[in-house]
Amino acid sequence: MFFKPVGSCIVIHRLVKVILALGLSFAIFGCSNDSPNATAPVPTARDTAEAPSTSAKAPSGRNSQAQPEPFDGSVEDFYVAPDPLPKGKAGDLIRVQTVSQSDDYVTLRIMYHSNDALNRDRATTGVVTYPLGNAPSDGWPVISTAHGTSGVASKCAPSRSGEPAPGWGVPGVWVMTDYVGMGPVGELHAYLSKPSEGNAVIDAVRAARQLEHARASTRWVSIGHSQGGHGALSAHELAARRAPELNLVATVALAPAAMLDRVYGGIDPIVTNILTMMALYSGTSEHPDLVAADYMTPEALTASKIFETDCLDGITNALIPVGISGPFSSDPRETEPARRELLANDVGHVAVEGVPLLLISGTTDDRVVIERARDLYDRLCGVSQVTEFHVIEGADHNGAVTQSESLVRTWLKDRLDGERPTNSCPAQPDPEPPTG
Repeated sequence: MFFKPVGSCIVIHRLVKVILALGLSFAIFGCSNDSPNATAPVPTARDTAEAPSTSAKAPSGRNSQAQPEPFDGSVEDFYVAPDPLPKGKAGDLIRVQTVSQSDDYVTLRIMYHSNDALNRDRATTGVVTYPLGNAPSDGWPVISTAHGTSGVASKCAPSRSGEPAPGWGVPGVWVMTDYVGMGPVGELHAYLSKPSEGNAVIDAVRAARQLEHARASTRWVSIGHSQGGHGALSAHELAARRAPELNLVATVALAPAAMLDRVYGGIDPIVTNILTMMALYSGTSEHPDLVAADYMTPEALTASKIFETDCLDGITNALIPVGISGPFSSDPRETEPARRELLANDVGHVAVEGVPLLLISGTTDDRVVIERARDLYDRLCGVSQVTEFHVIEGADHNGAVTQSESLVRTWLKDRLDGERPTNSCPAQPDPEPPTG
């Protein structure tokens, strides 16, 4: 199903403004200085928690991990991954670079080991911000953020900005990954890949725990908006098996990308056309059976090369005409094997016992429309995931974040304090007793 143009420049102008805002503008805490030579405690991995591989069966103790490589070169050189990569397990630090220090917080860039959908060892980048005050006796909780759409190329990595990681109003160690494939030079992030997002969000917590001065505990929260809502839910579903040594306390998904095979009304067909193009083009790196030319028109395939060179603004400006006219010769949402891979990367099919979920959506969101969030909520309730669902009246896409700040902060504090969560899902009827 494709959007039919109505011949109005007003519609296109509105669409440009809408899609240009697809990434999340985070509330930033503390000051920022992008100089790699800013003074701060030199992080070490001495006496820090082991980051076991995916197959780990039990929580690990603390060990004498080799120190990560302190990096004092340029910001650009930081993102040139070592070749070959040093040996390491998921979450092991490869290098760190001091970004800034205030009286209260230190911010570092990190490069660490993670895995993509093919389980390949991948250098993954991100940013960690940790407090300098006295930590609780069991360490600070870790707030692991999955970021909103910024692009898929190295230059689009949020950690390049030099800004601190978002903390969502919660005292603790804050970490935000760039996802697998977005950061290291010459790579491409597989957009909306459940493993490449979820693994990176989880392994960023492990990496933060290797920073001795951060004093991070095993307790953590997964949180994200838009694409990041998909990433936070991906981590939510993968965490127990991937990182049994960690304790996921709660998950927050704000206006999350989900129901990936569905198209809704308004301008949603244009938005989903562009984002499906990005997922298909970048996803071929993880799925050798996918060939973008089997699904895209020649014009769309040529236009898609911008994913390798530009970030969200440039992508949007270039692809709106293609998104309107129809980029697909065979719709990947309906045609195999692309449909199979798309569904495999969707979220909401897994209930995680003991880990409550906060789902938030706005009634005027025309990028992740309220109908998409309601359908995800129904799916989550159907698998018995404990979910507290809040609809913010009058909130648009970014308003789902700004207008729920107090709600999110309080909800996270309650979860970290061990308060009993609320379940918005209707009670499931007791099964009928067997007959005969």
